[in-house]
Amino acid sequence: MAESIDIRELNERIEKQSGFVTNLVTGMNQVIVGQKHLIESLLIGLLSDGHILLEGVPGLAKTMAIKTLAQLVDSKFSRIQFTPDLLPADVIGTMIYSQKDEKFVVEQGPVFANFVLADEINRAPAKVQSALLEAMQERQVTIGKNTFQLPKPFLVLATQNPIEQEGTYPLPEAQVDRFMLKVVIDYPKLDEEKLIIRQQIKGDNQDVKPVMGTEDIMKAREVVRQVYLDEKIEQYIADIVFCTRYPDKYGLKEIKDYIEFGGSPRASINLALASRAFAFIKRRGYVIPEDVRSVAHDVLRHRIGLTYEAEANNVTSEEIVSKIVNKVEVP
Repeated sequence: MAESIDIRELNERIEKQSGFVTNLVTGMNQVIVGQKHLIESLLIGLLSDGHILLEGVPGLAKTMAIKTLAQLVDSKFSRIQFTPDLLPADVIGTMIYSQKDEKFVVEQGPVFANFVLADEINRAPAKVQSALLEAMQERQVTIGKNTFQLPKPFLVLATQNPIEQEGTYPLPEAQVDRFMLKVVIDYPKLDEEKLIIRQQIKGDNQDVKPVMGTEDIMKAREVVRQVYLDEKIEQYIADIVFCTRYPDKYGLKEIKDYIEFGGSPRASINLALASRAFAFIKRRGYVIPEDVRSVAHDVLRHRIGLTYEAEANNVTSEEIVSKIVNKVEVP
């Protein structure tokens, strides 16, 4: 009984403190038509301190969505267009000789921002990708002999185009694993498309004003950490991830030969964190199985390695995650 009162009190507190989510979503919807899943995913990343990889064909408002979110949160935004001739120094910065001071001074690169948009990340060579991914993991950058902490919050939102493979450097599995979510963006619906055309013809460029600051985000993250995660839900998350590794133990023998490797413990951690943030967005103080199911595809699709047999049979990681989520027993 004490626990239920505790949960009720926590629920009320979270409902009060998650009011800003409505402001952010309203602000995003003024600029972005539809793309509800994209907006929710960006908020999950923001609240869980996790980086996001966005995949979709050009023109689906990936860049615009990220830019709008940075404007709504009064923060520093930078965009890096990844190209094959980019150097690590172009991302993290370098030492420049100052004739006035007669010494080398540090010139910080565009990675020193709260929101970093890494546009078409798979166009840059491995050295550049690893420089950015080190900054993502360590939240710091070393230039010469100096180590600099990156600002808080620090969020990398990378985009990649799934169609073109010419002149691209696919991200290795270990690097893709650093992204909390891999979000696949689809075309808008027919009525949404008509609304987009109407807005663009009118030239309705919405003026985006900040609704919160970076300090508010840091406080919100503290509140998200208080969202209650029951032991049964922990078990459910562990079962889903274990099923990606040993599907035959969960009665999914048919997909065993399609999986080369399953999700790492990072998958379990991110599934728990994303579920919490999703519950918070839904203004709830506790996680339910439906929250885990809602974020499972985005957390797991880039963490399952497929065998040649899977590729030969046109089996995707998307289908494997769906089978796992439908098979694993819900608490």
